[in-house]
Amino acid sequence: MRHAAWKEAIRRLLPATTLLAVIGVYSAVPAWAGPLTYSVTIETSAINGTSGNLDLQFNPGAMPGTQLATAAVEGFSSDGTLVGAAVLTGDVTGALPATLSFDNQTAFNDAFQAMVFGTGIQFELVLSGPAVTAPDGVSTSGSTFGVGLWDSAGINPLLTSDPDGFVGIVNINLDGSGTPTTFLTDTGGPPVVTLTPEGGPVVPEPGNILLFGTGLAGLIGLVRRRFRA
Repeated sequence: MRHAAWKEAIRRLLPATTLLAVIGVYSAVPAWAGPLTYSVTIETSAINGTSGNLDLQFNPGAMPGTQLATAAVEGFSSDGTLVGAAVLTGDVTGALPATLSFDNQTAFNDAFQAMVFGTGIQFELVLSGPAVTAPDGVSTSGSTFGVGLWDSAGINPLLTSDPDGFVGIVNINLDGSGTPTTFLTDTGGPPVVTLTPEGGPVVPEPGNILLFGTGLAGLIGLVRRRFRA
């Protein structure tokens, strides 16, 4: 009853559009407590047999202002060939094909793995930590996990039209939910990556949902950083 009375009081005081924004934020408490898990599949037939780099990174939208989150790349497999050890930058540990573990407490957290591409790459992405399981309600930005494919020099992105070099990303939103996004190829073809959720809710891409006012849109918006300088 007290919850209903609160809504009625707000309704009498605020315009309709503002009411929708306030209720949307007030009720954005996640109904799940587990990690976000995605099955990631990358189709690399178009570059089969060529040398290049797989880039995996997990970055905060802003520092400070981003709640702690972690990302793990598990169960990696490919018919391509990994070449040497990945170059790790920031808060990243591990080595493919075993688990890579990231957190978002430095601005740039990157694993840059040389490989000879085969026809495909698969792994499981697990996003966890307080930002996912217990959002604090005061953070101002989320985090982004990104997947990129690069040429052997690490200069030119492959199979994507995204100017930042991503073939796909997953954003962690301020309410702990996840938003996966994939990008067309550089020739306008379908995305080469699929991001299939295995647990937890998925928020539609921002272009497919209605954001109630620029204030709420600002809460959800995340900063994406370029992969390589």
